[in-house]
Amino acid sequence: MILTSATSNKPRNTTLVPLDHAKRLAATLLSARGEASGAVVARELQGVLRSLDADDRHDFQLYLATEFQPDRTALRAAAECYLADGTAEAAAAVARAADPPRQELLRRMNMAPGGTGTLMAMRGEISAHLRSAPELKLLDADLKHLFASWFNRGFLELRRIDWQSPAAVLEKLIAYEAVHEIEGWDDLRRRLAPDRRCFAFFHPALPGEPLIFVEVALVEGLATSMPPLLSQGAGEDAALAQADRADTAIFYSISNCQGGLRGVSFGNFLIKQVVEELETELPQLKRFSTLSPVPGFRRWLGQRLLNGSDPDAALLPQLESDGWWDDPVRSEKLRAPLLQLCARYLTRQPSIRIDPVARFHLGNGARLERINWLGNTAPRAIQESFGIMVNYLYDHDSIEHNHEAFVRDGTIVRSPDVDALLHSAD
Repeated sequence: MILTSATSNKPRNTTLVPLDHAKRLAATLLSARGEASGAVVARELQGVLRSLDADDRHDFQLYLATEFQPDRTALRAAAECYLADGTAEAAAAVARAADPPRQELLRRMNMAPGGTGTLMAMRGEISAHLRSAPELKLLDADLKHLFASWFNRGFLELRRIDWQSPAAVLEKLIAYEAVHEIEGWDDLRRRLAPDRRCFAFFHPALPGEPLIFVEVALVEGLATSMPPLLSQGAGEDAALAQADRADTAIFYSISNCQGGLRGVSFGNFLIKQVVEELETELPQLKRFSTLSPVPGFRRWLGQRLLNGSDPDAALLPQLESDGWWDDPVRSEKLRAPLLQLCARYLTRQPSIRIDPVARFHLGNGARLERINWLGNTAPRAIQESFGIMVNYLYDHDSIEHNHEAFVRDGTIVRSPDVDALLHSAD
């Protein structure tokens, strides 16, 4: 077949299959000296990658992970020089020698239009193969390192999403919602009503793609249950009146949209900036809180109760019976012990791998405010946490103190209500 050389305008005959062509272009891209010629090669490489099937893409990813390693001789020489004199210059030379050529190749691949999206899709794909092909962990780590730089807070743009936002963006909200499924356009319209807010981070390289978004309900008092937040409103006028009366903003859903950016944190910046936006727009708001799931609670409790000697093991048959949450008599018997156990679960030291949602909010400086019985009886919530939900309170005056305490020694700042649950369990 006839292909155009990346470094020449003249066509040349070649029998290269697309995978081999992609590998040769990658090597050429890394050796290209000029930015203009590099951009041409990057564009051609991206076109070839789009033509590969899943197996060939996997082989190309393995090629990137294994073939572009640091020069062992140069790295050894730099390390010996550092061990000999220990200067800052010698340390910098070690860092340069240890930097794998693969990272520079990935930077150059990003020169092509749409390069960032291509690399994000690549990382999303390799996540499924990290166990079976552990050598891909090197490529995954390099991509994460680059994304942490390319997607730092200085490049992110906060936008409010409402019913007037482009339809393509609204469709992505429906597709990406990961906590409380959006059941079509009517449901979405309710979540964008005047007593609701939705904010997302965007990046210049992906202008129509939200990276992460948060849904907020403007309410009176601390919301402790999901159904009122997700129910259909009484109309726009009523929603406007509710927004005017609201004294509390409830963050009830935070969804990461791009699997290729896993491990690159946006949520802490998002919540803090949204709080600032809401304080400016609605100065009557006095509280900023989440209504959050507890996704690890049922798994933790199940493992604990498998030991029949545990004094709470008698709960297991009751919890395994169908529909107990709809039976007031059965559910009331379970209320006190489950709330106490959930309080224990959420207040364990972070070194014991606490609940991921708790780690996120406590690490951001929130306070563990309230544990709510049957706050959500949707099937997923029952399966994960027996329907229990949690309020994490973001208090402007104590966020930094709480964050420092959590990071420094694992202190979990909590309210008197949570303390009361812990003491009643003793």
